[in-house]
Amino acid sequence: MQEPNAERRTGLFLVVDGVDGCGKTTQARRLAEALGVPEELRLREPGSTAVGERLRELLLSREHHIEPAVETLLFAAARRQMLDELVAPALAAGETVVCERFHPSTYAYQAVAGELEEEAVLGLLHGWAGDPVPDRLFLLDVDVEEAARRRGAASDRIEAKGVEFQRRVAEGYRRYAERDPAARLIDGSGSEDEVHELLIREVARVCR
Repeated sequence: MQEPNAERRTGLFLVVDGVDGCGKTTQARRLAEALGVPEELRLREPGSTAVGERLRELLLSREHHIEPAVETLLFAAARRQMLDELVAPALAAGETVVCERFHPSTYAYQAVAGELEEEAVLGLLHGWAGDPVPDRLFLLDVDVEEAARRRGAASDRIEAKGVEFQRRVAEGYRRYAERDPAARLIDGSGSEDEVHELLIREVARVCR
């Protein structure tokens, strides 16, 4: 896995990730608010740019069947656009960025659950969408049945793949946490406030 950037930036690049329904949207929002991150630097993947939002519509629509390899390429393209257009300029200006989803999602959903060759997926992500590198990736670990209960009815093509698929996704996140030194597996089973406090403590460690 790629190491976090050795050169210290004033701003931080923070990612909140996890299975559908784990609470990442809520926690990313609260983390951004706590750190004073402006709305335009609260990002989601895929999305946040005009190109990314169009690719998001395509990827999540139930209108098309998309194989995991094609999903991987589309996610990488959206990510590269976001990094170039939003993340790199923000970090260069000393701003902090909080993003929902990043490489752990692609590894968990497409490589592990989608049964693609893991090293090939990681090689693509690091080669074509690997810079800037997040300072921390917070992976919210929640029982998939509980996550499904929190989420409610599936709202897109990937959520509709079912609980067994989500179990493989959850395993993918745990495996990613073992591979990337910037990743932290966070217990997401507590209350909203408890999980937020765990994230704040982890961010404080990055800033020391």
